[in-house]
Amino acid sequence: MRVLRWLAAALAVLVIVGGAFLTLAALRPEPVLVDPDATDLTGVSWGRDFHLVADDGKPRELGDFRGKVVALYFGYTRCPDVCPLTMANLGQAVRLLGDDAGRVQGLFVTVDPKHDQPPVLGQYVRTFDQSFVGLYGDSQATERTAREFKVEANRHHSAPVFLFDRRGRLRLMLRPEATPQAIARDVRFLLAEAHRRGDYMHVSVLSTK
Repeated sequence: MRVLRWLAAALAVLVIVGGAFLTLAALRPEPVLVDPDATDLTGVSWGRDFHLVADDGKPRELGDFRGKVVALYFGYTRCPDVCPLTMANLGQAVRLLGDDAGRVQGLFVTVDPKHDQPPVLGQYVRTFDQSFVGLYGDSQATERTAREFKVEANRHHSAPVFLFDRRGRLRLMLRPEATPQAIARDVRFLLAEAHRRGDYMHVSVLSTK
């Protein structure tokens, strides 16, 4: 009897420990392995937040966009090549999402706030999509944000596109030349992930057109 009681107690401990591991696994973000050219940043300790001003003059931080997949990009409005190409690809990716476009937020952080005043910045970003928001700060805020995302805060370096899931966690880093189709696939994966986990009431997933 003593042996049976010991075995029963040991089994109970195993069940509890196993349940704890399953719970932790359920809470841990799934690795994103959709675009082979993207870098999975799940679990990194940087890229956590920003504190900037939107082109409408309102202070903004990452938490303001909770509930949407966020695509964050650093650039400047007078950039002659890679910035407009990347922004155009982001705009096209949003359109490829169809009804899910409203669950995505494109953000453009200027690294040239001296020139990119709010009217210029707002007009620039909405050339690519009416929902996009331009963000700016003073030189210190710009440098601080660039350091948080490990990018060069000057006008001679191209930056990647950062994708956040709907909980505001940094998940993917995309090449600035990523195609609209690749961006849409990665965004769609994050939207579908939220649906699989039951984080949100409804997420519709459409195929790339």
